[in-house]
Amino acid sequence: DFQAVLSRAFDVGMVKIIVTAGCEEDIYDSLSLVKEDERLYCTVGFILRDVMSLRKLQAPKYISTSLKLLIENNRSKVVALGELGLDYDRTQFCSIQNQKKYFELQLELAGSTRLPLFLHSRNCSEDFIEIVQRNKDKISGGVIHSFTGSVEEAKTYLDLGFYIGINGCSLKTEDNLTAMASIPSDRLMIETDAPWCGIKNSHAGSKFVKTRFEVKKKERWVEGSTVKDRCEPCHITQVLEVMAQVRKEDPDVLAMQMYSNTMNLFFP
Repeated sequence: DFQAVLSRAFDVGMVKIIVTAGCEEDIYDSLSLVKEDERLYCTVGFILRDVMSLRKLQAPKYISTSLKLLIENNRSKVVALGELGLDYDRTQFCSIQNQKKYFELQLELAGSTRLPLFLHSRNCSEDFIEIVQRNKDKISGGVIHSFTGSVEEAKTYLDLGFYIGINGCSLKTEDNLTAMASIPSDRLMIETDAPWCGIKNSHAGSKFVKTRFEVKKKERWVEGSTVKDRCEPCHITQVLEVMAQVRKEDPDVLAMQMYSNTMNLFFP
């Protein structure tokens, strides 16, 4: 139902969608997918368990030659490097040592392509900040996506010059809502991380959701409905509703500000 998913997204007002990659297979699948529609774009990068494939690909040479060439040949569609970064809650997939090594190696590509970064940072702020600061001359901006940190962490990332991306997983707890509300609107971005990170009834932010979509279990799916527990791009309207209510801002004004932020970073 891919075309139906796109239709629902554009029906709620989306004009561009960025498909994120996290491994070599994702990269080629995403590039193939986004070429089907002029409104679709993608990222290029490796994260968590998938960074280990960089070892097999002889990482330094692969990044500086093959990956760079792939980006150059698809520059009209590749708008960021990512998803890349650190996640110390998931070291079962990749050791801290290897996460740090391959995160920094990929930042070399940021310097040569001048693409912005689509970043993942969880429970790793000290190492993350150290690596970013050491490579700051190579970085042309970026967004900390799927932010779930504290007010203090948000300030740290803002001080580093990054935008902060909010999705359903960013709205689980009252502390999450407080942190989101502390971020200046000119540094905010909105996302879904579909098919993950939908707003669940157990989330603190769910009480602010107004827009509902027809939902069916996967085995009972019918055309025109969404699938239970599968987040879609159209659910971005629900994220906006929560953000606007918690921040006590007009949703249209907030949406336009975040749209402007996104365009400034990824489509300058």
